[in-house]
Amino acid sequence: MKTILITGGAGFIGSHAIRHFLNKYEDYKIVNIDALTYAGNLENLKDVEHHANYVFLHTDITDPNSIREAMESHAPDWIIHLAAESHVDRSIMDPLAFIKTNVLGTANLLIAAKNHWKDQEGKLFYHISTDEVFGSLGATGYFTETTSYDPRSPYSASKASSDHLVRAYFHTYRLPVIISNCSNNYGPYQFPEKLIPVVIQNILNKKPIPVYGKGENIRDWLYVQDHVEAMDVIAHHGKIGETYAIGGHNELRNIDLVRLLCQIMDRKLGRRPEESSSLISFVKDRAGHDLRYAIDATKLQRELQWVPKIKPDQGMEMTIDWYLANTDWLKHITSGAYQTYYQAQYQNR
Repeated sequence: MKTILITGGAGFIGSHAIRHFLNKYEDYKIVNIDALTYAGNLENLKDVEHHANYVFLHTDITDPNSIREAMESHAPDWIIHLAAESHVDRSIMDPLAFIKTNVLGTANLLIAAKNHWKDQEGKLFYHISTDEVFGSLGATGYFTETTSYDPRSPYSASKASSDHLVRAYFHTYRLPVIISNCSNNYGPYQFPEKLIPVVIQNILNKKPIPVYGKGENIRDWLYVQDHVEAMDVIAHHGKIGETYAIGGHNELRNIDLVRLLCQIMDRKLGRRPEESSSLISFVKDRAGHDLRYAIDATKLQRELQWVPKIKPDQGMEMTIDWYLANTDWLKHITSGAYQTYYQAQYQNR
């Protein structure tokens, strides 16, 4: 039985990854490590929490002793490292939290893997990163696996640091690593500090929809299940020491994305056309807001035959349907501390 340790498994992408691997590979044992901070929610895994091959550890990757104990107790063959502080706005408010989790936490995992894996045959440290480490694109061009790093926020700088650490462990200690850099994910279970669930929630509650600047920033959107399937292919068939760029080939300006969500929500809620778009409120732009991200995933398609399956209109419909069917989940996680954060982030912009 292969044992996979997934960090950050109670978060948005992590919960989808755990569900995918448990449902597809019945002979795999999945160990979920999560500190259960604000974005980690065990409700995301209710449908698999009693699976015979699933183990949850309430563990913080910034604690080296806990990580060492987890490695000794479960002897994972693979580590899929998803745990991260991931929201740019929060990184601007509290950079040190991002440095602690994304840099120190990654270092703790690398040290534990190096010390525990005396025999590296069949072992893998798979580090999930972001396209934001590459900085900002102009109107043309794409990020690839060889694009130079140019992080512009505390978040992207912390992720760039962790990428460099992972590569250093490969070159210095021959630790078997793979890195992937992915474009913006969306889909069910995403914590509502991200753009799409914020828009959905505010439309539901008829609250102003905050859009930074003029909404002209462009992002490449990837449905979360497409990302998880890419992770599966990379983990099983990717080449050790390589980097793979994962993109959705779905570029949208933020304002166009918001208007698309408004249009779909009006139809599903039986509201008059343009009713939700009247809630759009342009607010002061984010500091250092990158203009455009776009990934060229040609290498992944050519070498591992992966292509995204879900187009934006279809993915947005599926995402909205899930949130409308799970309003209790949304209400539960947006109470308490989230309200304080939301007011600090958007109320006075």
